[in-house]
Amino acid sequence: MATIQEKPAAPGGHSRPAWLNGEMIAALLSGVFIIIAWGLGKYGLPAGSAVLYILAFLIGGFAKAKEGITETIEDRQLNVEILMILAAVGSASIGYWTEGAVLIFIFAVSGALESYSMEKSRKEISSLMDLKPEEAAKLHADGTTIVVGVGELKVGDRVLIRPGERIPVDGKILTGASSVDESAISGESLPLEKAPGDELFAGTVNMSGALTAEVSKPSTDTLFQKIIELVETAQSEKSPSQQFIERFEGTYVKAVLAFVAVMMFLPHWVFGWDWTTTLYRAMVLLVVASPCALVASIMPATLSAISNGAKKGVLFKGGSHLENVSSMKVIAFDKTGTLTTGKPVVTDFIVKEGLDRRETLALLGSIESLSAHPLALAIRSFAVDQNAGSVDGVEIRDIPGSGLEADWHGRTFKVGKPGFVGKEQAAAFADNALDRLSEEGKTVIFLRDEQEIIALAAMKDTLRPEAAEAVRSIRALGIRTVMLTGDNEQTARTIAREAGVDEYTAECLPETKVARLKELQERFGPAGMIGDGINDAPALATASTGIAMGDGTGVALETAEVVLMKNDLMRIPYAYRLSGRMNRIVRQNIIFSVSVIALLILSNFLQAISLPLGVIGHEGSTILVILNGLRLLKSN
Repeated sequence: MATIQEKPAAPGGHSRPAWLNGEMIAALLSGVFIIIAWGLGKYGLPAGSAVLYILAFLIGGFAKAKEGITETIEDRQLNVEILMILAAVGSASIGYWTEGAVLIFIFAVSGALESYSMEKSRKEISSLMDLKPEEAAKLHADGTTIVVGVGELKVGDRVLIRPGERIPVDGKILTGASSVDESAISGESLPLEKAPGDELFAGTVNMSGALTAEVSKPSTDTLFQKIIELVETAQSEKSPSQQFIERFEGTYVKAVLAFVAVMMFLPHWVFGWDWTTTLYRAMVLLVVASPCALVASIMPATLSAISNGAKKGVLFKGGSHLENVSSMKVIAFDKTGTLTTGKPVVTDFIVKEGLDRRETLALLGSIESLSAHPLALAIRSFAVDQNAGSVDGVEIRDIPGSGLEADWHGRTFKVGKPGFVGKEQAAAFADNALDRLSEEGKTVIFLRDEQEIIALAAMKDTLRPEAAEAVRSIRALGIRTVMLTGDNEQTARTIAREAGVDEYTAECLPETKVARLKELQERFGPAGMIGDGINDAPALATASTGIAMGDGTGVALETAEVVLMKNDLMRIPYAYRLSGRMNRIVRQNIIFSVSVIALLILSNFLQAISLPLGVIGHEGSTILVILNGLRLLKSN
């Protein structure tokens, strides 16, 4: 119904209030003409009064008349604006100039407020575009900088970010430390302390110290760009309820016009009303039967909820997906990268009695230094954290599919799993530690020399810090939780126990996850799926609601209907409650608007309501449902 008007700055550089848009100025001006016209009529100047009423009609009704006629021509479908125009013109044609003008005035005010309300909802999201950095200070090898467009930066380039500047790229800090305001991305109000090695995100603000960062993603693939693209998609999507209302509007308007046509004659013959009363009541019926409030019951609420989610780091790809979230009865989690961090860490390091722990760790870390395997990266990171240092003169050979061999100071070492270093010795090492660690779902790597095993490192993909609490919160909402993973039974059982899920399935292939999801939907009802990888995409597509982690693969992000931009699982119960509240508000609006229409129609038949009161009741209900929907902007 509403059109969005730009609000240019007033002369002198001062911005007028957001609500004072072009439609509102026209509406207020028509109100002034109505008051003057009424006064002239009272003092016996009917000609001047008629001229001013006509001006009020033209000025106040122009925007809505243009909108209604244009949409009718383009869509070949009647709308509520046409009903209002006909009601106002009809009132004037039977001598009720004041009532017709008041109708135009209140309808224009209502339209202006609706435009403001819709614009406010959209601006909560579209303001993200204003935060998108356009330029960056590219740092050359000699220490000089040059300002370039963000789109010109490539992965591996270095940029200088001064205090107070908006960070232009996704990257990692090379030098410097600072506080960074990430509220535009995560919704967190407190700045985060950042140091070398930490990640930076485009669109966030460097608060204090100067930073040098290395670009890790092109500008088209930054987290901030993903947010903008997904929000733009969400704005164009409509919920099933909204689609139904829009289809219903055209049919309803035709029915009202047909009913009004009957009412222009039938009461005169059946109830004995005089022609003036009959025509007047027909005009009142045109007003009060209009579904303005019903049409406005859904879209402002939906846009407000999508906006609220975007501010909190949850992106819904449209109103239909937001509407469906609260219908989930069971949620399936992928393990790696979803419930867990996706990066193994060393949890146990055991050295043969009598050997120097630090020196042995330094040797193991040095052997793993040339491998890019995730387990090797975990061991090297552990060695750095333990300040173990490194050893020189290590010659390393990669044995594909087995492990590593290394020569150091005339000795030969092997690094790998039990089958590579010797199963019997591995099983017996450190009082049979292998069995205990394997039962805990850990992967164990051994270091041995020519004679025996001298050390082991146990690694595990650990739970996200918020995972267990998120699962508890989801279960508290009455939703069943399931973990689907490709890992072995022992690892799956351990992670499932730590996370607190209701059930799990191990050794899942992509098609296994799809089959399990279908089974869960048959058992419990609508099912959600949360994942991050390419292998999760089929399950995300199968689920009633697919939810992707923000740093997931492009396929997962494209397939899912909801995206957790900061990978925070605690946003899932928030999204569920937001969806439920939006659905409640939409139901409230629909029930309220239908009740008001029914009451006004009945009052008109009983001749208990005048045209001005009908206008106030009708347009007042429209404004109320819009404001009720806008409450979701502030929902926590």
